[in-house]
Amino acid sequence: MRDGPGDIVLDVDDLHVSYARSRDLIQAVQGVSFRVRRGERLAVIGESGAGKSTIAGTLLGLLPGNAVIGPGTARFGDLDLTAIRSERVWNGIRGGAIALIPQDPNIALDPVKRVGYQIDETVRLHGRPGDRREPRGRSIELLGQAGLPDADRVYDAYPHQLSGGQRQRALIAIALGGEPELIIADEPTSGLDVTVQKPILDLLDDLASTRGLSIILITHDLAVAGQRTDSVMVLQDGRVVDRGPTADVLTAPAHPYTRRLSEAVPGRFAGRLTATSPRPARDRPAAEHLVSVRGLDKSYVSHGARSGRTVQHAVRDVSFSIAEGTTYGLVGESGSGKSTIARIVAGIDRPDRGVIAYRGRDVLPASRAERRRLNRAVQYVFQNPYSSLDPRLDVAATVTEPLHGFKVGARSERLDRAAEALAAVGLDGTFLRRKPGELSGGQRQRVALARAVALRPELIVLDEPTSALDVSVQAQVLRLLVNLQHEFGLTYLFISHDLGVIRLLADRVGVLDGGALVEEAPVEQIFTSPRQDYTRRLIDAIPRSTPDRVR
Repeated sequence: MRDGPGDIVLDVDDLHVSYARSRDLIQAVQGVSFRVRRGERLAVIGESGAGKSTIAGTLLGLLPGNAVIGPGTARFGDLDLTAIRSERVWNGIRGGAIALIPQDPNIALDPVKRVGYQIDETVRLHGRPGDRREPRGRSIELLGQAGLPDADRVYDAYPHQLSGGQRQRALIAIALGGEPELIIADEPTSGLDVTVQKPILDLLDDLASTRGLSIILITHDLAVAGQRTDSVMVLQDGRVVDRGPTADVLTAPAHPYTRRLSEAVPGRFAGRLTATSPRPARDRPAAEHLVSVRGLDKSYVSHGARSGRTVQHAVRDVSFSIAEGTTYGLVGESGSGKSTIARIVAGIDRPDRGVIAYRGRDVLPASRAERRRLNRAVQYVFQNPYSSLDPRLDVAATVTEPLHGFKVGARSERLDRAAEALAAVGLDGTFLRRKPGELSGGQRQRVALARAVALRPELIVLDEPTSALDVSVQAQVLRLLVNLQHEFGLTYLFISHDLGVIRLLADRVGVLDGGALVEEAPVEQIFTSPRQDYTRRLIDAIPRSTPDRVR
C-alpha cells in the first residue's frame, strides 16, 4: 500500500449501515461513497445523527452488536473492512494500520494507568519490531512528536494530572505508536483552546505531508475544515449532500444544509445574535461588583515513580471582578487555570490563598449556613452534557434535584418550577419524562441550563458550555444564554477556548497564561488593541471561517 503518492488508501463504495431496534431497521448511513488517497486530509462534516460516527465505527470495527452492514464495501488495501467478522483480524488492524484519535480523552484514557503504560501497550502490539520489547524510549519519543516537551514527566503521569490539551496529545502519541497508514480523528480539537488546537492541527498536517499519512477528520467546525483539509464530505441524515475540494464546498456550497452550517459559525452570526437578543448590560450604567476575586492562589502536588514529588501552580495571584448583570470571559490555553478558578468561584474547590468576595463579603470563611445560601445563588454548567447529567434520572428529576436539595416548595411546586425552567430554555413539558439517552446534545445542554436557572441564581459559571456541541446547536445555545441573561438579569463567568464566542458574549475578558492573569480589559479592547504578545497569539490562532487557499 506504500507504492507512491496519490495511491488510494481507502475506497468506500455505496455503504449502507442500519441499526436493528425491535422489529425495525433504523437507517444510519445510506449509500455513502468516497475515496481517501495517501497523504490526503478529508473532512467529514455533519451534525449529531448525520452518520459520521457510524462511518468511523465501520472503518474501525467498533459498531455495536445491533448494527447491520450492507450493501456496500470499504476497501483498505486488499481487505474489505465490511466483511471482517473476526475480532482477531480487527485487533491486527485497529490501532495499527488504522488508528483512531478519539474526541474525549477523559473517556479514552484509562484513569488508573499511567500515560506511558498506555502508549507502551500500542507500541508492543503494533510498533516497530525493534521497539516492542523495550517500548519506553519510543513512547517518550512519540510524546515529544505529539508536542509535549516534558515527555518524561507526562510518561509517568496519570491522565488526571494532565490538562485537556496534554491528554489529547497523549492520544495522538498512542495513535502514532502503531505506525498507521490511516488516522481517523474524531473531533480531536473540539474541547481545546485555540492555541492548543493550532499545534495539534499543525501536527496532523505534518503527519499527512511528511509521512504520507491519510487523515479523516470528523468535525463540526467548518473553520477547522476550511484551513486544514484538502476535501470535504458533508453528511445529513446518513446521506452525502455535498462533496468536493474544500475551497469549493465551503465558499460556494451547493446544498442548503451546507450553507446553513456555514452561517452558524460564530463569527458569521454575531451581528444577528446582538440584533435579535439585545444585551442591555452594555447600555446600563456601571453596576456594582457581584463577585470580586483577589490574590487567588492554588497548587496541586503529584508524585511520579521517576519524577518524584512535583508541585503544579495552577493559579498565581489572580484578581478580577464581575459586575452584576454582565458576562466576564476567561480565556487561556489548557492548563492556564481557567477551570480551577471557575470551580473555586463556584465553591466546588477551595484556594490555598486569596479572597472570594460576594457582594463585598469574603465567602471563604463563611459559616455553613452562609455557604449554603451562596451555593444556591451560584450555579455551575459543565462542559459536557453527556457526562454531567445522570443517565438514570429523567428530566423532571434532574431539574428538580437541586430544588429538593434546598427544600424549595412541595413536590408539585418543584415540578411547576421545572416546567417553567424548561420553557425558559425552549423545551416543552413533554421533555419532563425523558431521560438523557433520549436527548440530543443540544437538548441535554438546555436541560443542564434549566437545572441551573430553576434555583433562580444570581451567578452562573459556564465552563465551556458549547464546545461539545455541533456548530448550529452552539448558535442556538448561545442565543439562549443571551436571552436568559436578558430575562433574569443573570451574571455569567464564561470559560471558553473559543475566542469567537467570547467576543460575542463577554463584556470584559481576562487572559490567563500559566495560572497568572496577564491582561484584562473590555472585550473590544482585547480584540482590537491587545497589549500582550500572548493575547495577540491567542487571537491569531483563531481558525478563520474561509479556506486559506481561497485567500
